[in-house]
Amino acid sequence: MMAAGAALALALWLLLPPVGVGGAGPPPIQDGEFTFLLPAGRKQCFYQSAPANASLETEYQVIGGAGLDVDFTLESPQGVLLVSESRKADGVHTVEPTEAGDYKLCFDNSFSTISEKLVFFELIFDSLQDDEEVEGWAEAVEPEEMLDVKMEDIKESIETMKTRLERSIQMLTLLRAFEARDRNLQEGNLERVNFWSAVNVAVLLLVAVLQVCTLKRFFQDKRPVPT
Repeated sequence: MMAAGAALALALWLLLPPVGVGGAGPPPIQDGEFTFLLPAGRKQCFYQSAPANASLETEYQVIGGAGLDVDFTLESPQGVLLVSESRKADGVHTVEPTEAGDYKLCFDNSFSTISEKLVFFELIFDSLQDDEEVEGWAEAVEPEEMLDVKMEDIKESIETMKTRLERSIQMLTLLRAFEARDRNLQEGNLERVNFWSAVNVAVLLLVAVLQVCTLKRFFQDKRPVPT
């Protein structure tokens, strides 16, 4: 069994291409979304790599916690402060064109000493390299003779459909964040309503007992019994 495993590992090592060879280049930057819990009195930062000459859109929203607000800052790879917001529940910001490097996104809850915050944010990239690749693909497959349906029309329809689908996905993600925030707010209100309702019921029962005892005292015969 050990010999067979070693032979299999050697075969896979020979078949797989070595890392960094073959001109594969760096992996493409992908969109992403993240939800995290920001403790009270804390600040948390995230770093996101971005290519040069692209578009970066940042959306964030506080979906849980008292006040539903947080401080937000965005810095460029050179350390330049691009966005600074204080005590905001949500925000949408676009950086275009981007610089090659790591962008710094920070969420600060230092002003709150008790309540933690549940924060959702999303990063959306729109790289110009993708458009160049699509144009190169269209030129490679375009036939020499004229066709009834031009390749440019097909390419434009596909790009329009792709853009609309991507925007639909982004809107659905944002709507999920809104739904999560509203649900957390409703659950918090329900807990407060249940608590104060229980307090009111307890007070009503206590007042009823006191009234019954008071009425009993009024009707009690306090005259001494004759011997």
